Parts: sequence; structure tokens; C-alpha cells
Amino acid sequence: MRVDLPSLVDPDLWPLVDESRAFYACRPAGRGPGSLEELRGLRARAVPTTQVEPRPITESAHAHGRAVPVRVHLPAGKPPAGVFLEIHGGGFYLGSAAGSDVSNRHLADALGIAVVSVEYRLAPEHPWPCAPDDCETAALWLAQNAEARFGTARLAIGGFSAGATLAACTLLRLRDRGIQAFSGAVLQFGTYDLSGKTPAGRLIADEYFLDAYAGSASDRTHPDLSPVFAELTDLPPMLIVVGCDDILLQDNLAMTARLSAAGVDVDLRIYPASPHGFTGHATPMARAALDHIDGWLRDRLSREAS
Repeated sequence: MRVDLPSLVDPDLWPLVDESRAFYACRPAGRGPGSLEELRGLRARAVPTTQVEPRPITESAHAHGRAVPVRVHLPAGKPPAGVFLEIHGGGFYLGSAAGSDVSNRHLADALGIAVVSVEYRLAPEHPWPCAPDDCETAALWLAQNAEARFGTARLAIGGFSAGATLAACTLLRLRDRGIQAFSGAVLQFGTYDLSGKTPAGRLIADEYFLDAYAGSASDRTHPDLSPVFAELTDLPPMLIVVGCDDILLQDNLAMTARLSAAGVDVDLRIYPASPHGFTGHATPMARAALDHIDGWLRDRLSREAS
């Protein structure tokens, strides 16, 4: 069997390359804050989130003696077919559940599902394991209460960038508790080696977010920090989405290979002419990726799904 990167790309995506490249030619590449001072400045300049209708419900998810705020979007006019636990991105030190309102409202309406977004604590004020503790709390709450709260036990999980990392860690924590409540995961360009020990991890080893999030952890290869080092068996099907121009491409390829070797059903989708975070940009490549994510989730959360 011969494998090369172009062979992993859906042929239908190549006609979208020129328009996507034109978009990024007018949009200079960005880089995250390099210090606590820069991070605070970026937070201070954050623009207000866009309000959506119907407005989300804010409540508290409780499990195993812990609590975390969650933001709930319900489909309009009908009971949810399933529930998607969304974990926002932002390098573990930026972002909020409200920042995902527009995309989560779209999912709720398009798929007829409830979307629950976790307001996890941010680094560096709250370093690891605070964020995965909060995400695990929300996941346990859904595993125990989704049927009573939403009228369905069909669950999926996913995240964007740091949110994808946290989604993977959450599933590992649930598996280790013997809980198999989630039927699938959508992981959009997560980072899976925060230790800088693998060739892929060394590409981002100088990024400030790693120190901010890992804090005083003595071993950054701990699977709860760097899930590429975990034992990956007995996890649900996963959709991994990443762009060819993402610095995390190699990390996502490594994670895909390890998941596949562990017997996990993995659908890897690679998008040409697309950098990190591309599904949040106004390109035809992003639209293609989001359409595939919608279809993949629909297959797992629809009322006809087994």
C-alpha cells in the first residue's frame, strides 16, 4: 500500500484550493500571545460575542462532587434527537462557551440536537488539570442525566483546537471509569503532544500556551496532557479534521495512526490550502469541512441511529 499526503485528500476538494489561497493571501498569519502580558492584552481587546436567537440557557452541570457552568442550545420547536458536548478552543487560555454561540446555534438548528458548551477554567490562572476536570464533569453529567434532561441518551463530543485536545482527554477519562456513553467525537485540529518529545510536538515546543496550560506538571507526556501518549483502545469512532497548512498536521497524522492501530474507527479528513483554525474562516474549504462534520454527526445522533 502506498500512502502520500495528496492521496489522503478528497479529490472533490482540489477545485476549492484557488479561492481558499486567495482568501489567505489577504489575511496574514497570526500567532498566539507569547507571554502573560500579551495574553492579558489580547483578553482586554476581545470583542463582544454575537447574540443568537433563541438565546442559550445557562445552567450548572454537577457530577462526582464537582460543578461547571454550561451553555445549552436547544433545537427550536422539537425535542432533541441527540446531544453534542462542545468544548471551545483558544489555546487553553482564551475563549468562552459564549464564543461558540453562532456555530452551536447552527448545529442545534441544522441537526435538531441539543448542544452543550462547557465553560471550563482557563490557564494560566487555572492550569492543568482544571480544564479536563471541568470537561469531565460536564461529560459525566450528560452520561448520567441526558435522558432525563433532554429526552435522549444519544451523545457525541467534539472541540476546536485546544477543545479537541480536551475532548480526547475527556473520552480517555470516561473510558478509564468504564463509561462508554458517547457514540462519536469530532476533533478539529487538536494538539496531542504538549511535551515536545515527538517530532510533531517539537514544532510547537516554544509556544507560550504550553507553559501556561501545563503549569507545574513534572511530566508533560502524561496522557491527560498529551493524549498521543495514551493507551487509545476502546474509544468511540472519531472524525479528525485538519488542514494541510496547519502546523499541527503532523501531530494529527500521528494521533490518527495511533488511534487506528488501537482499533478505533477513525475518519481522517485533510483539507488543502487550509491553516490552523480554518473551519472558522469564510472559505469554501471551511464550508466543505463543516458540511462533512454536520453529516458525520447526523449519522450518529439522528433518531434513526442505532
